Amino acid sequence: MFRSLKLVLLATAALALVPVGEAAAATLTGAPPIVIGHRGASGYRPEHTLAAYELAIDMGADYIEPDVVSTKDGVLIARHENEISGTTDVSSRPEFADRYTTKIIDGAEVEGWFTEDFTLAEIKTLRAKERLPQLRSTAYDGLYEVPTLQEVIDLAKRKSAETGRTIGIYPETKHPTYFNSVGLSLEEPLVEILTANGYTDADDAVFIQSFEVANLQRLNTLTNVSLVQLFGGSGSQPYDFVVSGDSRTYGDLVTSTGLAGIAEYAQGIGPSKGLIIPSATVDRDGDGKADDLNGDGVISDADRPLKEPTTLIDDAHAAGLLVHAYTFRNEDFFLAPEYNGNPELEYEKFLKLGLDGLFSDFPDTAVAVRNRVAGNPNQAVPEPSSLAILGILPLAEILRRRQNQGGKKAKKAIASS
Repeated sequence: MFRSLKLVLLATAALALVPVGEAAAATLTGAPPIVIGHRGASGYRPEHTLAAYELAIDMGADYIEPDVVSTKDGVLIARHENEISGTTDVSSRPEFADRYTTKIIDGAEVEGWFTEDFTLAEIKTLRAKERLPQLRSTAYDGLYEVPTLQEVIDLAKRKSAETGRTIGIYPETKHPTYFNSVGLSLEEPLVEILTANGYTDADDAVFIQSFEVANLQRLNTLTNVSLVQLFGGSGSQPYDFVVSGDSRTYGDLVTSTGLAGIAEYAQGIGPSKGLIIPSATVDRDGDGKADDLNGDGVISDADRPLKEPTTLIDDAHAAGLLVHAYTFRNEDFFLAPEYNGNPELEYEKFLKLGLDGLFSDFPDTAVAVRNRVAGNPNQAVPEPSSLAILGILPLAEILRRRQNQGGKKAKKAIASS
C-alpha cells in the first residue's frame, strides 16, 4: 500500500517543482524525472564531500547520493568504497602506514586502507581527493573532510530550508554482506539514523539503494522508506547470491519474473545505462581486440556504438517499479560516438524513453536538459553568475545553454583548467 502512496506523492512533488509540458516523457508517475547528484556534483568537486553535495543542490539536484560504509566504531560515513586510498590522502599519511593491508571484499582481493580499520576521529583527520585525476581537476584535493551520513542529512535539511524545496537523500549501502561478516551491520545503523531524522515513510524524500538483494529485503522489514534494487552487469551476481549459492544473475533479475520479485520488496530499480541502451564493441580487423574508433589510444565508451534500446523501462513500469539509471557524465570518455561529445544528447535520448530519474556527476547539465524535456526550460536552472561565485570551471557551457534557451547573445568560451 505504501508503495502506491509513494508514487502518488512523488508525482505531486515533482509536478510542483517542474510542471509537465507537452514534451514530457512517459514516466511511471507522469511526473518529470528526478535528478540525483551522483556522489554530489562529483564532476566538479571531490566526490562524497559536503562541498560536492552542496554544489549539486545549488545546481538544482533533487536528491544527493551518499554511499555509506562503516568506521571501526560503527559510524556511517560517505565513501564510494571502504578502501579509501583512491579518494583520500591516507596513503601519504605516515601515521597510518601500518594500516595498509589486503582483504577479500565481495570475493575479490583488495589492497589498501579500509574504513573499518579507522575510528571516526581518525577518518576526520584525512582529506578527500579527486578519484579520476586523469579526467578531472585536482585543484580541490586536500580541502575537504570525509563527512558522516548525519552531516550529509544536516546539509540536505539546511539547504531545504534555505531554498524552499525539499532536498532528498539517496544512500547506498556498500558491501553489506562484507560489513555484516566483520560485525559492522549497515542496515540497523542506517535505519536508526533515518528514523532519528524523520525519514520513516514512503512519502519521505529518501531512497535506499543496494546492489545486493538480501540487504534490501532485510531493510524492507525495518523501514517503510522506498528501496531501489541496483543492477550490475547482466552476467554478474549480487554478492549475497554468491554467498548463499543462489545461481541467479542480474540478467535474471531484469526479466519480467525477476522484476515482479523485486516489486515485492522495492519500489524501484537502478540499472546501468547499458541495460537500457546497450553498446557494441567494434572489431573490424578481426584481431580479437576492440577498435579505437576515436584514435585517442584508449578504449572507452566513445569507441562503442549504441544498439537499439531494450524494453527494460517499459517492463519495470509494468511491474510498478520506478527506473533510476546510472551514471551520466559529461566527459567524452563516457559518451558513445553517436553523441559527438555532446552530453545533452545522451540525457535527451534516455529521458524520452520514460526514465524516472538519473544519477549524474554533472547535475547542472542534467537539470537543464530535464527541464527542457519536461517543457519548462527556465525552472531551477542556476544563474551563471551564482555558479561562477562557486568556482565552477566550465562556465562557458552554462552560458551557452542559457543562450540557446533564452536567445541571448553567445559569449566567448572560457577555457577550463
